[in-house]
Amino acid sequence: MSQKLPDIPLEQAVLLAVSTPSISEEKTHEYLDELAFLVDTAGGHAVKQFTQNLQYPDPRTYMGSGKMKEVAEYIHENNIDLVVVDDELSPSQQRNIEGVLGCKVMDRTHLILDIFAKRAQTAHAKVQVELAQYKYLLPRLTGMWTHLEKQRGGIGMRGPGEKEIETDRRIIRQRISLLENKLKDIDRQKATQRGHRDKFVRVALVGYTNVGKSTIMNMLSNAEVFAENKLFATLDTTVRKVVFGNLPFLLSDTVGFIRKLPHGLVESFKSTLDEIRETDLLLHVVDISHPDFEEQIAVVNQTLAEINASSKPMIIIFNKIDQYTWVEKEPDDLTPKTKENTTLEELKATWMAKSSNKTFFISAKTKENVNEMKEELYEEIKKLHIQIYPYNNFLY
Repeated sequence: MSQKLPDIPLEQAVLLAVSTPSISEEKTHEYLDELAFLVDTAGGHAVKQFTQNLQYPDPRTYMGSGKMKEVAEYIHENNIDLVVVDDELSPSQQRNIEGVLGCKVMDRTHLILDIFAKRAQTAHAKVQVELAQYKYLLPRLTGMWTHLEKQRGGIGMRGPGEKEIETDRRIIRQRISLLENKLKDIDRQKATQRGHRDKFVRVALVGYTNVGKSTIMNMLSNAEVFAENKLFATLDTTVRKVVFGNLPFLLSDTVGFIRKLPHGLVESFKSTLDEIRETDLLLHVVDISHPDFEEQIAVVNQTLAEINASSKPMIIIFNKIDQYTWVEKEPDDLTPKTKENTTLEELKATWMAKSSNKTFFISAKTKENVNEMKEELYEEIKKLHIQIYPYNNFLY
């Protein structure tokens, strides 16, 4: 009989964020809640959040000395393993904070890269993530080899001698070059594969991470795409042939976007994002039950603009209506309407009026309004097929 392995305790993390004149305290705490979800996805547990109001983050230690002392005391008293900062730190900031707190420090970018590394399954995704990790690591090598500062020169060494950090830099640059060439080969293969998908309209699911894209992919294509209530459950683009009636099309499930998505990841995932750039129709999936769904829409639209895909025809799918909650106002309550006391019907009317794109409100989980969405999606794909392939039409 095999023995049960002991449970490995979760790494305890403290989260730090700065509120500036452009970011309210309320918004900062919402961002930290997302950061806590990232820590959970990475296999840790966020136990405490620290915030500070500043004009801008301290260029030396991110937060002021008094607040950092408070954080250090908490870390010491509670044996905390890790501190995660909700902004990208400069190499010197990270070294200074580690010196003050005496524990491991990660920024948001490093955490996202770590999650991507754990989630990468295919050779393609692994190369993309490794390249982004090395590009992030390269400027942060300084200070990692302080024990070598007393190294002296010797025979065959130039000047004071080549320190280990210089050797590591050279090795990493060589590795980056190798990975970039490898990725170019993969990109060419992917481009060839996309080129062979002629005569089919291409539809891509896009959206913030963890909004239900993979669940909708499974629902529309009867496929078994991995879906989980975690951030970045999908890294590799999955493409399935789907048939509505007698109309076939290609449906892609793409990597989820997120606030402050590291630029290195966007660069490394070029071929994955090409799937979005070359699509004919975008299905922008939104988690309507999320309190910040409007900001998430803005993040996705901004990312689409950055990869030159914002002009694509789009349908907005508000998912998870079964989880949407609201608080009914008292009849004599004169306070302004907020998202918290807006009914789903009022929200529908608002978005259908102000959006230039077609919008649907569904639950992929309970299948509510799914048939209506499929019917309209069929009509949109049929119109696109007639426009793109006028000499190769199906019998509709």
